[in-house]
Amino acid sequence: MTPDAVPLSGPRFQTDPASLYREMRSKHGSVTPVVLDGDIPAWLVLGYRELHQVTGDPVLFSRDSELWNQWENIPDDWPLLPMIGRKQPSILYTVGDRHRQRAAMLGNALEMVEPSDLHRHAEKFADQLLDAVCVEGRADLIADYAMLLPVRVLAHLYGFADDKGLGLVTALNDMIDGGERAIAGQSHVATSMTQLLAERRARPADDVVTRMLADTSGFSDEEITQDLMVMLAAGHQPTADWIGNSLHLMLTDERFAASLFGGRDNIGVAMNEVLWEDSPTQNVAGRWASRDTQLGGRRIQSGDLMLLGLQGANSDPQVRTDASVLTGGNNAHLSFGHGEHRCPFPAQEIAEVIARTGIEAVLDRLPDIDLTVPAESLTRRPSPWLRGLSALPVRFTPTRPLGNSSR
Repeated sequence: MTPDAVPLSGPRFQTDPASLYREMRSKHGSVTPVVLDGDIPAWLVLGYRELHQVTGDPVLFSRDSELWNQWENIPDDWPLLPMIGRKQPSILYTVGDRHRQRAAMLGNALEMVEPSDLHRHAEKFADQLLDAVCVEGRADLIADYAMLLPVRVLAHLYGFADDKGLGLVTALNDMIDGGERAIAGQSHVATSMTQLLAERRARPADDVVTRMLADTSGFSDEEITQDLMVMLAAGHQPTADWIGNSLHLMLTDERFAASLFGGRDNIGVAMNEVLWEDSPTQNVAGRWASRDTQLGGRRIQSGDLMLLGLQGANSDPQVRTDASVLTGGNNAHLSFGHGEHRCPFPAQEIAEVIARTGIEAVLDRLPDIDLTVPAESLTRRPSPWLRGLSALPVRFTPTRPLGNSSR
């Protein structure tokens, strides 16, 4: 282990990761030595160019986690196993032609989601959640809204009954945060997916799961279950944080104040700005070096784990020469990844529709919305992987619920 390796944990990932990434880059360069739980060594790739190199070369920097040279040091109860798995038959760890076949299966199943239906269901669930708080004049837009919306929409698209979506939220959050309940959360999600597959084999329907089961590429139920879990985890929490981080930006940055009073023009700009400056997905595990190599002036040994520092790369000063300037329509950020294993384009579109619909619903239905606490008192969840608010308490003039009526 490198003597001056940086622990990938601690309060600074919660309070001020941007300055932490700058310090890492200043001290260590574009490829920083880090340690994970249990003093497990890894590399955090913070350079934009270096991240492109890692994600663009799936042979040298493989997604095959069996290559990892640290498996003998990983205990069975290691809390990061749900995120850095071994022998998991999911698309995350599949390489070569088989990965491309799986990516096509997922993309085709998601691409057949009708955009108007997606928007309608996202709006319906958003209205239901806002109906529960609009008469109070106060709400926590994280716990009461953002953390509940994406999973309900995605669960519906997959084929779950609407009342099942809420039960997946806690399990997903436990799994993603990598704490002591991570493995239990993973087990709950896996059981739910396995049951849904069995139901859809017996009773096909017009949903994502049925379309995946109908694919002729010969994937097993276990492989499909794993891919559904990946999609649900990758689609829910980052989208929830995209909603929360965008609303936070619009409530605290005067550049977006007009959007809070009936204007929608800046919503897309705010959402894109978040993907550059406050990305929901900060760091991702990972890639494994298939042989000894060099990267960013570092000697990388065969089997070393490379963590993708998406937010660090987005803020690379060689790319963002003036971070105070709005990025506008520039979407060259790496928040959705890059290369063969980047987030499939149909999944990106679905996430954007859910997030934008959710934000529009808040601005449409909660007039004169404002924070109930000083902006500087807001806190983030303690995770180096995902960046989202612990709470976003707001007040507004109470309004009547819509019920089952249309807007």
